[in-house]
Amino acid sequence: MVLSVGAIAIKTALPGPRSRALLEQRRRWVSAGVAEARHGIFFERAEGALLVDVDGNQFLDFGGGIGCLNAGHSAPRVLDRARAQMEKLQHACFMVAPYEPYVALARKLCEIVPIPGATKAALFTSGAEAVENAVKIARRATGRPAVLAFDPGFHGRTLLALTLTSKTTPYRDGFGPFAPEVYRFPVPDVLRRPRRTGVEECVERGIADLHRFLKSNVSPASIACAVVEPVLGEGGFIVPPRAFLLELGRLCKQHGIVLVADEVQTGFGRTGRMFGCELGGLEPDLVCLAKSLSNGFPLSAVVGRAELMDAPQPGGLGGTFGGNPVACAAALGAIEALEDGLLERAAVLGAEVERRFTCFAARFPFIGDARGVGAMRALELVRDRETLEPDKGRTERVLERAAARGLLLLSAGLGGNVIRTLMPLVMSDAELDEGLRVLEASLAEVA
Repeated sequence: MVLSVGAIAIKTALPGPRSRALLEQRRRWVSAGVAEARHGIFFERAEGALLVDVDGNQFLDFGGGIGCLNAGHSAPRVLDRARAQMEKLQHACFMVAPYEPYVALARKLCEIVPIPGATKAALFTSGAEAVENAVKIARRATGRPAVLAFDPGFHGRTLLALTLTSKTTPYRDGFGPFAPEVYRFPVPDVLRRPRRTGVEECVERGIADLHRFLKSNVSPASIACAVVEPVLGEGGFIVPPRAFLLELGRLCKQHGIVLVADEVQTGFGRTGRMFGCELGGLEPDLVCLAKSLSNGFPLSAVVGRAELMDAPQPGGLGGTFGGNPVACAAALGAIEALEDGLLERAAVLGAEVERRFTCFAARFPFIGDARGVGAMRALELVRDRETLEPDKGRTERVLERAAARGLLLLSAGLGGNVIRTLMPLVMSDAELDEGLRVLEASLAEVA
């Protein structure tokens, strides 16, 4: 098999012979609990928006390591800073032998995160760890136990983060009992609102339901924090209504609830702004960051109002690898790249994806919705536009056919029926067009 169209170059049957051999080894040595990529392809190098597998096949990447590579694969500024830091100090543990990159990154994050007044930061290793520490900070600062989260949100796979997460299969099944004092409330579902109910009425009902929830399920006086994604990532790229977010913020201020923005997937340019909360009217007290913070290096952060960040006792926050110097250096390089035109590039990419997705929705009746913000776009596939029943099977077939044509895509949503785009923001116009053509051909193939 030979397929060469622009950036994409497929030279072997997929998966190729070396990938098939590695797949056998993976199944022998890697836990079955770690999900297996549906295409069975193994990769060995990447640059920009391109991935090359172990058999020499070249793919376009619309997944970006699940949103970790906004500055692109092998981003020069990231690699240069990480390489230089690696040669000087690889690891020391900041709490034992502190180093400048941690302080420099904390300062930079405090300067760019949209929280007014004095701010401070603490660094960790994963998005889930950032979310859990944000909850710890809020509980310590308020003396309250309860946490309010929103369906269908995703906040990680560690126990507390998993308790905040909505999706049962594969994430929650068999891992209980879960953490206590967590209350989940649904974001207004504008797409699946009742017949003859307008968008505004749907949102108003959602707000009224939230008020009732705070009377019937948990008292606001018991809530330490509310944790919300500006755009629900794993939940299906659902954009919460602005009015709902504004009312949530008002309630948090009224009742002294710490508002936590989980920007793990929306942060660092994905939405066309540095942070997603800048678009939806959110005014968070704490912000959780990871993924494209360091362009794929294991690093996360909580940034927030100084009086909150200083509430935990010394030693209450931290970890052996949190704020590793190499990861901090990489993050400083990634932020530098993002500030040098990639935010604007996200808006350009997003506008073209939105235009093309609108055309796809007009062409294919099984597309129930095309949505998103900036370069964070999605198509929801359904069996019927009237019932909006999720069509997971067709979604999986689209992803399989796209991979066979040299395009890597990701699914999302409670029903596994949402195709999401998280391409590196360095992707060229020609690469974007090529990828969208492959996606359209794959959609046509399953029509």
